[in-house]
Amino acid sequence: MALYLVELTPAQPSKDEATALIETVNSSLTNGAELIETQVSADHKIVFVIVESENTAFGPDLAAAIGERASVAGPDAVRLVGAELEDIKKLKKDADYLVEWDIPAEITMEQYLTRKKANAPKYAEVPEVSFLRTYVREDTAKCLCFYDAPDEEAVVRARKAVSTPIDRLFKLHA
Repeated sequence: MALYLVELTPAQPSKDEATALIETVNSSLTNGAELIETQVSADHKIVFVIVESENTAFGPDLAAAIGERASVAGPDAVRLVGAELEDIKKLKKDADYLVEWDIPAEITMEQYLTRKKANAPKYAEVPEVSFLRTYVREDTAKCLCFYDAPDEEAVVRARKAVSTPIDRLFKLHA
């Protein structure tokens, strides 16, 4: 089974609509596809969805179920880094912040993973921030890094500690 990222941009952003979209995603998954994780930006403008499935066959059904209620990006194959899938399935915990990094085209998956492993201990320099997990697209176009932190400034300090830029920073759940 593989993991896939789907990003939904609601036409009418609201907490209720984000919840309804997540319910629609969950009910549209068939043939063994499983909803693993959802995270919603605090302004409800983006719903990040991780699905486990044999392949992307769930994508058209999901897009049809969503219809005009949201634009759908993906599914894009992703790799979970820094956490175990079974732990994610058990916890179902919301993170505080999400950082998106558009990985430069010249960085391969192997280079990314080597860099991540080398830099991970540096998070200790910002003890008020907990790195939770990353989903890196298999095409290494971007990664989504989840954190628990007291505020955005702490996340910025943590990213500086690991020498990794921020292309987009989202406060999650409101």
